[in-house]
Amino acid sequence: MTGYPFLLSLLLIAAYAGLSWHDFGRWRGVATWPRRPRVEQALLGGLLLVHAWLLFVPWSHAGPAVLGVGQALSMVMWLMLVIYWTGSFFYKLDGLPLFILPFAALAVLLTLLLPGRPIPYHLNTPDFALHLIVSMLAYSLLAIGALLALLMLVLERALHQKQRSPLMRNLPPLLSLEQLMFQAIGWGFVLLTLTLASGVLFSEQLFGVPVTFNHKTVFGVLSWLLFGGLLIGRRRYGWRGRLAIRWTLASFALLLFAYIGSKVVLELILHRI
Repeated sequence: MTGYPFLLSLLLIAAYAGLSWHDFGRWRGVATWPRRPRVEQALLGGLLLVHAWLLFVPWSHAGPAVLGVGQALSMVMWLMLVIYWTGSFFYKLDGLPLFILPFAALAVLLTLLLPGRPIPYHLNTPDFALHLIVSMLAYSLLAIGALLALLMLVLERALHQKQRSPLMRNLPPLLSLEQLMFQAIGWGFVLLTLTLASGVLFSEQLFGVPVTFNHKTVFGVLSWLLFGGLLIGRRRYGWRGRLAIRWTLASFALLLFAYIGSKVVLELILHRI
């Protein structure tokens, strides 16, 4: 990546890092500037437009797309920020940027360090483009569910230790965080189901090869089973609290290993796409 895209990527990394530092300061009660929610929302909205341009404009060119580890992580983080930014107009979501923004900066940096190689699929193919969008949305929603689970752990521990930091006072109640977590997981599970089903049933149409039950498929299915078990347990037995948090984090860990872990092994160790 050279020229304007490279410079914009550096500016985007710096902006995400600056917002991360500001949120970390709020966590510690030493914010670098007063909180102005509407200004912060407008600023983040502008950064998301820049991020979208960096992600999608290169894919509008003819020829195979480049979708390496860096690009995949960058797209997931962008979608997570879009979901957070949209939800922040309707819900109290303080705390999420503290986790998302640093990883968004890291993901953009990885697009520079790990540019990836062309994949043998064209994004102007409707079937593959739809499969990619649905899968990335599924990962993003389930990742937000996992982050909300982490926030629940932090808040629960702070309440037990009677800590009252500025961010703790601004976080939603535990019950609200739990409801948001299950909403994100519920929608993410639906999209993950569509992703796995389309990948298994239409593998030859999407990728030109029959479905292979490798470690990526196995861990993806195991993650789907755990998320499904969590939702059934919630509906039938009222699972909540630490039990729900453990299931959420275990399910997402399997999903993370299935997708990101496999791409890291294939691209960085085996040098395959």
